[in-house]
Amino acid sequence: MTTPSAPAHILSASPAWASRIRDVPDFPRPGILFKDIMPLLANAADFAAAVQAMAQPWRDARLDAVMGVEPRGFILGAPLALHLGVGFVPVRKPGKLPGATLRQPYSLEYGADCVEVHADALPPGARVLIVDDVLATGGTLLAALALAQQLQVAVVGAAVLVELTGIPGRERWPANVPLHSTLRY
Repeated sequence: MTTPSAPAHILSASPAWASRIRDVPDFPRPGILFKDIMPLLANAADFAAAVQAMAQPWRDARLDAVMGVEPRGFILGAPLALHLGVGFVPVRKPGKLPGATLRQPYSLEYGADCVEVHADALPPGARVLIVDDVLATGGTLLAALALAQQLQVAVVGAAVLVELTGIPGRERWPANVPLHSTLRY
């Protein structure tokens, strides 16, 4: 397997594993430059290093759970929860969870959608970290935050693997809730 070359436009100093994230132009629609993390996930050592890098800022946060946003927030959030020794709560697309759910609509760079969480996913006051793969407009993270607020849990922060700095996602995120991005483009 060959390693794709690192994009020239990485803003922050990057670990070697960052070179496995590739740009896919015009996906899922024309004009969108998609950050594909699948080559990173296919390499066990680099995947583990990425999860460790995402976990680092939260090691002493006394978390109860990680809330991972579907789909790639699951892929990163579940091993991150295991790494931090806490539970994992999926934030899913509509109609995927059995039982009573809470629902939150959101807008994203190329449309609109909803996410849901089990109404009994966590007890009030639980301390959670919200995880997603990419921060662009902030729509999915903000929807997960709204679901956490409906659950009456304490959001300690949010973690993303990649932040796209040319899109105002960070500006939409509440300033009083820490947001850590491992890579910034």
